Amino acid sequence: MPPKLPKPEELANVNYKPPKKWWQKGTAEIKEGFWCFGSRPKYLQAVDMPNPREWKPTDEDWKLPDNWREIFLEGMAERLQKYRSFHLFMDICVRCGACADKCHFYLGTGDPKNMPVLRAELLRSVYRKYFTPSGKLLGKIAGARELTPDVLKEIWTYAFQCTECRRCSVFCPYGIDTAEITIIARELLNLLGLNTDWIMGPVANSYRTGNHLGLEPHTIKSNIDFMLDDIETVTGIKVEPSFNRKGAEILFVTPSGDLFGEPGIYTCMGYLMLFHELGLDYTWSTMAAEGGNFGFFTSNDMAKKLAYKIYSEAKRLKVKWILGGECGHMWRVWNQYFDTWHGPADFLEAPVSPITGTRFENAKGSKLVHIAEFTSDLIRHKKLSLDPTRNDHLQVTFHDSCNTARGMGIFEEPRYIINNTCNHFYEMPENTIREKTFCCGSGSGLNAGENMEQRMRGGFPRANAVQYVKERHGVNMLANICAIDRATLKPLMDYWVPGVNVAGVHELLGNALIMKGEKERVIDLRGEPLPGKEGA
Repeated sequence: MPPKLPKPEELANVNYKPPKKWWQKGTAEIKEGFWCFGSRPKYLQAVDMPNPREWKPTDEDWKLPDNWREIFLEGMAERLQKYRSFHLFMDICVRCGACADKCHFYLGTGDPKNMPVLRAELLRSVYRKYFTPSGKLLGKIAGARELTPDVLKEIWTYAFQCTECRRCSVFCPYGIDTAEITIIARELLNLLGLNTDWIMGPVANSYRTGNHLGLEPHTIKSNIDFMLDDIETVTGIKVEPSFNRKGAEILFVTPSGDLFGEPGIYTCMGYLMLFHELGLDYTWSTMAAEGGNFGFFTSNDMAKKLAYKIYSEAKRLKVKWILGGECGHMWRVWNQYFDTWHGPADFLEAPVSPITGTRFENAKGSKLVHIAEFTSDLIRHKKLSLDPTRNDHLQVTFHDSCNTARGMGIFEEPRYIINNTCNHFYEMPENTIREKTFCCGSGSGLNAGENMEQRMRGGFPRANAVQYVKERHGVNMLANICAIDRATLKPLMDYWVPGVNVAGVHELLGNALIMKGEKERVIDLRGEPLPGKEGA
């Protein structure tokens, strides 16, 4: 049973007064509502990860191996040598504080250890003790700390109070990416079996079935069949996608959140309608029906292992290139890591839109194109008939998902789609969008139920910006291009900004899309009456 969530007015009263105790002397306060369940042994065993056992973060004994300290420090030494950026980030921080108030978790909790500089210092103090001459000689005077069980628990606590969103890195004058420090911290914790159930469950499922939810091929097809029935109800058109078809031009991959559960299914319906209208030569894979990669929240090696299924299926199905749906960390992994892990993908062709002839130069190496790039290109070339009045019941704002915005630079394409499918679009304040966007507060595998207070506090800055446009413009819809956001922003809005709903951009497109041969539409993709059709 998740702990009871305080009322919004209680959470909004954040105390920013620093604690009296010096941070090096403190121990982690592991509070209800701020931690996720420890991973069940079966998930660790499924992917051959160390130290599978039953454990709970609030237990005194975390059941660590006898040589846990050596394992952690050897792992740190290996990564200091392997990743030059990590070594650099351990050395160059001058603790100027430019990042201090940029983290949504610090703004939502007032906990100084959620300042990116101090969160990184938890690991950096261990680095100094064991890997620098000054730390070995001078100890605490040089900011060094022994790696004790309390220090380990503190690192764990704050590594899982970071969504790796990289907002802090935008403001760092030295270019330190604190998210990368968190990533390494989690890798080191994984060496001891210290991961969470909400991360390792999807990892194990994806390793076994190719998607986070553990959906079998027939279930995936069945879920899409239900969407096809709904599309036919709305439009009168029978859409017939193909599955596992060899020789299709394009392999389409989207996160499994779009295949199961609201509001992701409405985004998926938008994809299906778009592809049908275009007559696109594409296929789905039921073996690689997951673009997202929770392995990224465990280790570089696990992320690489789970990612390969996409290229493996592209090879098996003999497609020319890959089109990806609306997801956040899926695109950070695809855009920033695929070429390093598995590329260049010479068995595929450089993506060219079969509808407009546009060559997607940014995808020459990876052969992966984002659906927002693809669709905005169609609209620019006037290849779609759109009726934005069908979305006139919506006053829309747009949330830049951290990974597609800061991690990939997709800023204008989704806005272009919204502006062509909706008549009422309003931006949140400038310092809360684009590369400075605030995180949903629940990414990076933190979107569980048992840590709901942490999520609501972490999402407070995002919700505050939405409240701003709701009060001034009557905004009632928060659009985005991330499956995790579609899952996490809904409870965040219900808690902080009631009356604001959440949608994928391609749901808005599906509503506005005029399909050849469609019947007169009277309802939108959610089954709600269209403006002016309430009595139809």
